[in-house]
Amino acid sequence: MRELTEKIVIEVKSIVKDFQLGDTRTRVLKSISLKVSQGEFVSIMGQSGSGKSTLLYILGGLDTPTSGAVFLNGIDISKLGDEKMSRIRRQNIGFVFQFYNLIPNLNVEENIMLPLLLDGKKMRDYKNELGEILEVVGLSDRRKHTPRELSGGQQQRVAIARALIGKPQILLADEPTGNLDSRTGADIMNLLQEINRESRQTIIMVTHSPEAAKSSSRIITVSDGIIA
Repeated sequence: MRELTEKIVIEVKSIVKDFQLGDTRTRVLKSISLKVSQGEFVSIMGQSGSGKSTLLYILGGLDTPTSGAVFLNGIDISKLGDEKMSRIRRQNIGFVFQFYNLIPNLNVEENIMLPLLLDGKKMRDYKNELGEILEVVGLSDRRKHTPRELSGGQQQRVAIARALIGKPQILLADEPTGNLDSRTGADIMNLLQEINRESRQTIIMVTHSPEAAKSSSRIITVSDGIIA
């Protein structure tokens, strides 16, 4: 494993997450603490219901903890309002999900550029960046295709490119191979590993697959809401 910088980009302190359903309160996360350094590729593993995806959503500011704190570059994002948190997500965090979440009537280029367009940027100003990321994910010859014309693996590559086009500090991936066959899943993991190695992109990935987790530099196992 290569030497990592000492800069801590994410620090989680004593995170607790409860869900209330009627009169029943369920504690999903039980005082979790962890640190992630710049350039790490971390896998969070656990069975269904272990709390691993909830933890990832809290790291990305898509959910808030019941108690505890999440620091991104020293800023406690768990205390930020919606507007400030939305800006941090757009500028600092890229998301990749299991089911791609592509817009069916947009082509590959338009799907990749969507986060920047929603942020008020203009597509013509990012031609070089778009060409570079298409080359990285191996889709230069598919740039005008719509999602229905792509395989599952190609659609996930589009989703990865979309997450990276804004050059986020952190890439969060929730079961990125969960909807793919084993061979295609291995290709996606090789791509993430290459992105991490070549650009020192910080990646935090949730997975239940030991094979997928082998691509990371560190594995954190969550069981019954705690780090095992």
